[in-house]
Amino acid sequence: MLGRRRKQVVNALQVALILIAILIMLVPIAWIFMAAFKNHIDVFQLKLFFTPTFENFGTVFEPPFFVGHKLMNSTIVAFVTVVLAIPIATMAAYSFSRFRLTGETAMLVVILATQFVPAVVIILPFFVMFRDIGLLDTRIGLILVNLAIVMPFAIWMIKGFIDGIPLDTEEAAMVDGSSRLQVIRNIVLPMAAPGLLTAGIFCFIIAWNEFLFALILTNKDAVTLPIGLALFKAEEGDLWNLLSAAGIIIMLPMFVLALIIRKYFVQGMTMGAVR
Repeated sequence: MLGRRRKQVVNALQVALILIAILIMLVPIAWIFMAAFKNHIDVFQLKLFFTPTFENFGTVFEPPFFVGHKLMNSTIVAFVTVVLAIPIATMAAYSFSRFRLTGETAMLVVILATQFVPAVVIILPFFVMFRDIGLLDTRIGLILVNLAIVMPFAIWMIKGFIDGIPLDTEEAAMVDGSSRLQVIRNIVLPMAAPGLLTAGIFCFIIAWNEFLFALILTNKDAVTLPIGLALFKAEEGDLWNLLSAAGIIIMLPMFVLALIIRKYFVQGMTMGAVR
C-alpha cells in the first residue's frame, strides 16, 4: 500500500513537472501571438481580452521594414543550403560508413571538432575573405557560410542512419550484378530517406535561424529575417506589436514543416538511434 502511494506521488510529480515545462515553453509563444494582434498601446497592458487587428502583418511588409524581401532572402538561403548540403553530406557519410579510409577516425574527429569552434572566432576571416572576393551582402556568401555550419552536423547525422542499414542487403544486390551506384540509388537512399529528411529539417532550421554571420556579412541586399527583427524600433521605443508579427512569420514555416513531416521525423530519429 505504501509503495503504491509512493508511486502515485512520483507519477503526480512527473506530470506536474511536465506541465510546468510545457507552460514555460508555451507562455512566450502565446504572448508573441497575442501581441501580434494588438496595437502599440495594448501591448504594454496585460489584457487577455482586446480588439484584435491585422494591420501589424501588413505594416511589416511596408517601408521601412520590408519583411517580404527579408523573407525571400531567408527562404532562398535556407532552401539552397539544404539542397546542396544533403547530397554532399550523404556521399561523405556513405564513404565513412562503408569504406575503410586512411585516417578515417582523424577526419571524423576534425569534422566534429569544427562544431566546437565559436562563431566569433571565425567570423572575421570570413568577413575579410568575402570582402576581398566580393561576396559581402550576397545570398551566395550566406549560403557558403551556412554550408560550412551545417555540413559537419549533417555528415555525422546521416552516417548514423547509414550505419543502421544492414550491409548484407547491399552485398546481396552487388552479388546479383548491381553496381555500387545502383545499390546506393535503389537500396541505400530509399532506406535512409527518413534519416535524410530528418537531417534536412535540422539543416533548414539552422540556416533559417542563423543570426551572427548574417548580422556581420550582410548590410542591405541579403539581410535575412532574424536580422530584420532588429529594425523594429521607433522614437517611442521597440515596436513590440510589429516585432511579434514578424516573429510569427519566422516561426510559421517551422510549425507547418513540423506538421507535414512529423511522421518521417520520428521515424528518422528512431532509425538513427538504432545501431
